[in-house]
Amino acid sequence: QVQLVESGGGLVQAGGSLRLSCVASRRTFSDYAMGWFRQAPGKEREFVAAISWSGGNTYFADSVKGRFTISRDNAKNTVYLRMNSLKPEDTAVYYCAAVEGHGSGYVSLVPSEYDYWGQGTQVTVSS
Repeated sequence: QVQLVESGGGLVQAGGSLRLSCVASRRTFSDYAMGWFRQAPGKEREFVAAISWSGGNTYFADSVKGRFTISRDNAKNTVYLRMNSLKPEDTAVYYCAAVEGHGSGYVSLVPSEYDYWGQGTQVTVSS
């Protein structure tokens, strides 16, 4: 079992930045590929970014490409989502997720492929 705890959300003006963090409870954090998803009110959960367990492979949704970066520190059991040039349409609850047991370059865009989820952190971008 893996527990994931997100933090770093908040209220920011359009054009601003935030960094989300997700801390995992397991010592074998490095076995897990990680992803960030978001869900706005009345909308389905959507993929934002993913990173392989090695950190060597990353993938981003087109809507955030060039503005968001994902990174991880396996020594700290933490994955980060740096969000720059935020837009009102980025407003959502952001969730991190973990999936175990794939190759060093594996990333997934599909929510159902993830094994564990955090509780989410709210990001609100004002215009």
